Amino acid sequence: MIGTIWEIWLSGGWVMIPLFALAVILYAQAFQLVLYVRRTNLDGTNEMEWFDWVRSPEKAEGRVGDVLRYVQKDVHSGKQVRNRFEEIRMALLSLIDRRTKFLNALVASAPLLGLLGTVLGMLQTFFGIATSGGSETAGVVAAGISEALVTTQTGLTIALPGLFIVMVIQRRRHTLEAKLARLESLTLSHLKLE
Repeated sequence: MIGTIWEIWLSGGWVMIPLFALAVILYAQAFQLVLYVRRTNLDGTNEMEWFDWVRSPEKAEGRVGDVLRYVQKDVHSGKQVRNRFEEIRMALLSLIDRRTKFLNALVASAPLLGLLGTVLGMLQTFFGIATSGGSETAGVVAAGISEALVTTQTGLTIALPGLFIVMVIQRRRHTLEAKLARLESLTLSHLKLE
């Protein structure tokens, strides 16, 4: 089994090395970002308690409690509350946005590297047809087509799960943003600050 995978891997040519490096970087970055998003997520199980927590932030738990205590400490206007929520948004969401853009670039480059392997494989095929004769032609053509197909498949195999992970991260980011907006609304309505 491993021998077969290794043979297929080698048939892809030198483009398989940057594809492997790209896959390692992409999935390491994606894993780190998923962990960050999970760590910064506001606890959604206690949303029914949020209004009580807004009234008495010292009773609030978890990250929601940290946010409420920070936002309500020594505030005298609604503008201060909105500015503090904006600070929290910038601190939590800007990193997610930057890293998501980087992940999108990595995901987009995987099929392009696969396409480069396809072009190189087809060039090898045409060169083999032009220079060899007789029974060697079939082997050279098969090797070139194999390189072309393996790199294309590998590029797509790297990109598709990466795209799915990016979509999951973006969904969690939007959920976090919505929860922050909900907390901001509850806080402003409770404090009735202008």
